[in-house]
Amino acid sequence: MPQAVAGPEIERLIQLLARMPGLGPRSARRAALQLIKKRDTLLGPLAEAMRVAVERIVVCQDCGNVDTSDPCTICRDAARDPSTLVVVEDVSDLWALERSGAVQARYHVLGGVLSPLDGVRPEHLNLASLVERASDPAMKEIILALNATVDGQTTAHYVTESLGHLGLKVTKLAHGVPVGGELDYLDEGTLSAAIRSRTAF
Repeated sequence: MPQAVAGPEIERLIQLLARMPGLGPRSARRAALQLIKKRDTLLGPLAEAMRVAVERIVVCQDCGNVDTSDPCTICRDAARDPSTLVVVEDVSDLWALERSGAVQARYHVLGGVLSPLDGVRPEHLNLASLVERASDPAMKEIILALNATVDGQTTAHYVTESLGHLGLKVTKLAHGVPVGGELDYLDEGTLSAAIRSRTAF
């Protein structure tokens, strides 16, 4: 068992950082050391920003986005097209589409995708609220902006079937999104092209 090289407070910081996506134990140690070296300009402000985030960040009850207000900034934006709803797997996908500036619609975050192997079933996702929102008479199109993975496409088919009785236009992202690709890792140009070239599902 490796011996601790620092006090318990620093070890706890390293352990917490190591839980972040893309950070293993070695990267977490480097990040912790950098934060400690820049305590006044980085660690202190980061700690304060995280404290404020814990106090103020909420999940939007309408779409599932995270913001400091409920409804969120996007849901309150009167310039958004109320007849189009973009369905995404996670908030990171919503943010990726927003960075592209390709769509001025409203969003719906499912909170994951169907995955029998992982035990994720329809009742675990925000599907009931999606059907409810899609039932609005003003709604005309549902854009399925789900990741091009097996689970993402399975979820897209399930959503399409769930909305079938509403007679809405259901489209999906077109070329530009590679099979197996995830929206959060794509550049803004690719996302813009995919939105513009969407096709019927």
